[in-house]
Order: sequence, then structure tokens, then C-alpha cells
Amino acid sequence: MPLHNAADRVVEGVRSVQGQSLAGWELLVVDDASTDDSVARVEALAAGDARVRVLRLERNGGPAVARNAGIREARGRYIAFLDSDDAWAPEKLARQVALMEQGALFSFTAMERFDEQGNRLAVAGVPERVGYDELLKTNYIGCSTAMYDTQFFGKVEMPLIDRRQDYGLWLRLLKRVEFAYGLNEPLVRYTVRSGSVSSNKLTTAGYTWRVYRELEGFSWVRSAYCLAHQTGRALVRNRFPRVARRLGWLRPVGE
Repeated sequence: MPLHNAADRVVEGVRSVQGQSLAGWELLVVDDASTDDSVARVEALAAGDARVRVLRLERNGGPAVARNAGIREARGRYIAFLDSDDAWAPEKLARQVALMEQGALFSFTAMERFDEQGNRLAVAGVPERVGYDELLKTNYIGCSTAMYDTQFFGKVEMPLIDRRQDYGLWLRLLKRVEFAYGLNEPLVRYTVRSGSVSSNKLTTAGYTWRVYRELEGFSWVRSAYCLAHQTGRALVRNRFPRVARRLGWLRPVGE
């Protein structure tokens, strides 16, 4: 969990991990040079729970630097991610680890989207599986839903780019396995923050373009092709959900 000045929301996220039905986990909260009392709040929750560890970075490096510090320190077989303003359902780890133990090397789940006032906006379902070529056209994998197996991959870190570093990691992993496997249950609560990068579609498209060009090394033509799919599919999902379901671009939870 990367942490930077999130005192108003980190408590829910940490408690959601402590409330997991699967007890065998560790939570590495990586403080990215916060200036508020975020760390104090986490340490209060960690008192008496040795599974929660706080790592402190001397300088603010951004979420990729913080997540990578956590990856390097992690002692478990499976690496999962949780942003400080998101939360996991109590069965999240148990359900996902069960899927991994059936042979999935890289997995993800559906999630519920909420606004800052706690109103549910949507439920984002996921396909049963997704490969590299398909993920280039639609990123189905929310950061707080992902999990990968270090016994197979080793510790693969996120690329050091300003945004969409999680997307960059998913593409790296999918160059080594045929599919990531989806658990179509809403096991993550994702909060959409007003003014965030992810809420600004134009800004998000710009960072996605950089993933294609700088990380994947695509030509302008191939980058434009992939970005057109990303934006076009998102438009159809939002405005014409029935069409999107028929095309397989929108997956209701439970299907």
C-alpha cells in the first residue's frame, strides 16, 4: 500500500486487510514522505498486529517507487496491491488465493466504484481471462484487484513512470504468461476522487499513449490503433451498455 498524505482515508483500507477471512497475509504500508499524520494512524492500527509493517521513504518518489519498495520487502509468495483510498471485501484474499492455487499465475477481480460521499456509482465486471493483445485494447485490471505469483515470475516491479505504472506492469507480466484470470466478483471498493488523474479521461489517454510509445515501443500507427480501441470501447460501455455486452466489452458481475 503506497501512502502519501491520506490520513482521511487510509484507516478504512488497513482495516479492510485486517478484516480478511484469510489470516496468512502481511501488509506493507510504504509511506512516501507524508507530511500529515497518516503514519501515526497506521501505526495505531498496527499496534499488536505484527502482520502490518510500515516502511518509510525519505523523499517523495511517487506511487511506483513506493509500490516497488513494498515488492522488494514482501516475504509472501503472492504479491497484491491496495491503494490507500481503496478497500477489500472480507473474502477478497481467500477467494483470490484459491484461484491462484488452482493454477492462475496472475489474477484480478471485479470491483465496485464509489464517489467520495460513499455513493455507489457502478460495478465493474471482468472477463474470465485476458491476454496481452486484449489488454492493450481494454485495461480490465484495477490496481487494487491484481495479484501475481512470485514463485513463477520472481519479484517484477512497476515501471518508473508518472502514471499508469500498474498498466505497464500488467503488460510486462502478460508477455510471460498467456492469460491473466479474472474473478468476476466485486471484491474491491474503489473510490473515484474528483480531480484525480483517473477521473480525467483526456489526461488518462495521454498517459496510456506514453505506455504504448515509451514502454511497449510501439509505432505511432500501432499506438493510435490501441488507443482508439481503449477510448472507443470506453465510450460504448458508458453510453451503449447493451451493445457493449453483446460485443463482450462489458461484463456484468456474476456472468
